[in-house]
Amino acid sequence: MNKDLTVGKPEKVLWQFCLPLFGSIVFQQLYNIADSLVAGKFIGENALAAVGNSYEITLIFIAFAFGCNMGCSVIVSQLFGAKKYGALKTAVTTACIFSAVLCALLMLAGILGCDPLLKLIRTPEEVFADSRLYLDIYVWGLPFVFFYNIATGIFSALGDSRTPFYFLAVSSTSNIAVDILFVKSFGMGVAGVAWATFLCQGVSCVLAVLAVWKRLQKIQPIQPEEKAALFDWELLRKILVIAIPSILQQSFVSVGNILIQSVINGFGASVMAGYSAAVKLNNLVITSFTTIGNGISNFSAQNLGAGRIGRIRECFRAGLKMVWCLCIPFCLLYVFCGRYLLLLFLKQGSEAALLTGQQFLWILSPFYFVVSAKLVADGILRGASAMGKFMAATFLDLVLRVILAFVLSGVTNSALGIWCAWPVGWTIAMALSIFFYTKEYKKLSENRNKAPC
Repeated sequence: MNKDLTVGKPEKVLWQFCLPLFGSIVFQQLYNIADSLVAGKFIGENALAAVGNSYEITLIFIAFAFGCNMGCSVIVSQLFGAKKYGALKTAVTTACIFSAVLCALLMLAGILGCDPLLKLIRTPEEVFADSRLYLDIYVWGLPFVFFYNIATGIFSALGDSRTPFYFLAVSSTSNIAVDILFVKSFGMGVAGVAWATFLCQGVSCVLAVLAVWKRLQKIQPIQPEEKAALFDWELLRKILVIAIPSILQQSFVSVGNILIQSVINGFGASVMAGYSAAVKLNNLVITSFTTIGNGISNFSAQNLGAGRIGRIRECFRAGLKMVWCLCIPFCLLYVFCGRYLLLLFLKQGSEAALLTGQQFLWILSPFYFVVSAKLVADGILRGASAMGKFMAATFLDLVLRVILAFVLSGVTNSALGIWCAWPVGWTIAMALSIFFYTKEYKKLSENRNKAPC
């Protein structure tokens, strides 16, 4: 069901819209968590290290899919808020055509370039073959990743956050079952983990695209003569204004994570496995905040399209309440129960890996309150198409984390120094994001009569 986010009490509307998004990302993370859990429990520590090592490279591909998602979603949100339904449909088909071309190029790059990337990040010999196998299978599933992201972006732009939740709930739980079937029953090893993800993502992608197509058929232009073209260069330009910075942001974050992974790899397979398990738990939280930030982008974009600027400030306040409500249980859980959560991925005897994972969670989890505030402010900046400010805060965080990871790991001669880099980057970038949000809101208030589309 499509929902107009420009009417109703902002806090209530935002909670109703974002809670299904949060549920969706929990199930989305189950894909990677299930892969690591099954690999660590049923194959071994090296398999867990291989899946975690490959995951950092897959994030580069996901960055491009996410950028297409955000570019399409923000522009469609603005058009939906402005009730320009013919242009809305053209924006969707334009985004799909562009995404198909980009996906084909990335598949070619993945087929040819994964080996050099694995060598570049100093992948240990004992996990190299499994890492390469996982990536080979993953690359062939990229069309599913791209078009599923486009479909969920469109649903969110139309104010519907429940339909993607239903798709993910079914496909993610199915992925766990298929993971176990392929690995434990069929003895397929790391290949079984990759194929399970491939199949379940494929099914959810096809169903989501069909649902979007059906939904768009029900949206009719207010003016009968307003026809939807298949492709429009001006709309592509507007989509790219959002998509390219989002792609660059996610790509550079992924590249930064790969550089950090290369430092971690130098400390051996046990540290790699502990980090792989802990970073899955950390990513569950960060991705949850990011997804709520995406919902805030849709809310901001719809209200900006409708010229209702005052609701954006209320959105920021409500967003902070929402993410901080999530921070409290996650922080307590990871600080006091982190070891037990890590044991879901690791065998009981992996003490070095367990200690690595615990240290990571102890250092990072108290700073979830900081990074979540940054991501709320970023969501509004992206919804307002203020991508220069958005990128500046993100790149500052990334550069600080990468540089400090190299420096502090050398100073401490341990992985502990790497984990300390996160809080510093998050804190400085949060201050910058909130400063940019304040400036952007002031500018929008002064020009409240100007439409963005």
